[in-house]
Amino acid sequence: MAIPNISSNKRSSEIVFFDLETNVPSKPGQKFWVLEFGAMVVCSRKLVELESYCTLIRPGDLSVVGLKSGRTDGITRKAVADAPSFGQVAEKIFSILDGRIWAGHNIQRFDCVRIKAAFAEIGRPAPVPVGIIDSLGVLSEKFGKRAGNMKMASLAAYFGLGEQKHRSLDDVRMNLEVLKHCATVLFLESSLPDLSIGNWQGTSSITTRSRSQVQNLPSSPVDKWQNNPASSITTRSSRGKLQCREETSRKSPPASTSALGYQRAVPYARQSLGKVTAGVRNLFCKAQNKPLNTLLKHSSTLF
Repeated sequence: MAIPNISSNKRSSEIVFFDLETNVPSKPGQKFWVLEFGAMVVCSRKLVELESYCTLIRPGDLSVVGLKSGRTDGITRKAVADAPSFGQVAEKIFSILDGRIWAGHNIQRFDCVRIKAAFAEIGRPAPVPVGIIDSLGVLSEKFGKRAGNMKMASLAAYFGLGEQKHRSLDDVRMNLEVLKHCATVLFLESSLPDLSIGNWQGTSSITTRSRSQVQNLPSSPVDKWQNNPASSITTRSSRGKLQCREETSRKSPPASTSALGYQRAVPYARQSLGKVTAGVRNLFCKAQNKPLNTLLKHSSTLF
C-alpha cells in the first residue's frame, strides 16, 4: 500500500501569488525581459503569508531598461545592472512555483507566458502549476466593473488601498488584499437578500426595515418571521438597494418601487390601525389558555 505524500499534498493546496515586472518592447522584434520576480505563498484555508521571495533580475540586454523611471520606485538600468541573471535565480523561482496553485492578476495572458519563455531561454523545464487563479477573470465575472476598469490600480483605489507601485512583491500583496475586499462584498451580498448591486446610488445610510418602514406598527408572527432584520437591510430612499457615495453619477434612483420589479404589501392596508389593534386585543382574549397554533390559525383574520 502506497504511503500518501503528506508534504506534496500540503504543497498542492498552497497558493502562490506572483508577479513579474518586465520591460515594454518599443521596437519590432524586441523581446520581453524579466526585470523582477516577486512571490508570496499563502495558506489556502487562512490566507496567511507562509513565505515570500523577491529579486531584481538583470536582463540579457541592459539597453531595454531606461536610465530613469517614470515611477517613483520604478526599476532603472542602474538597479538591475548588478542583479543576478534569470539563470542564477531560476532554481529558486522553480521551487516556489512548481506544484502549487498559481494566483495573480492577468497572469494567464502575461506572467505565465513570460515565465515559460524565460525558462525556455535558459534550456530548463518550466514549473507547472496544479491550478491557476487569475483574479482578472474571476473578478470580471463575479465582481463586475463597479470599480471602473479591472486594472489592479483601479480596484485598489476603489477600496482605498493606496496606489499600485508596480513592484512585484508590493503588487502581489495588494492583489491579495483586493481579493479579500471583493470576496467580503460578494459574501455580504449573497448573505443578505435585500443587498443588491443593481443600483449603486447616493447615500451610504442603511437602516433596518423596522425603523424605516413599519416603526411602531405591530406585525403578525408570520410577518416577523419573513422580515428578520438580518435579511432586511434597506436604504431610506430606495427599498432593497445598497447605496454608495462613490456611484452617485452612475445611476439615478428608480421613480417608484414598481421600477424594482416588485411591490411589498403595506401592513394593515385593509383596515384602519385602530380596528386592527382592537382585533388583535380581541384575538388574544379568545386565545387565552389555548395552544399557540390556534392563535396563529386565527391571526389571518386580521388582514
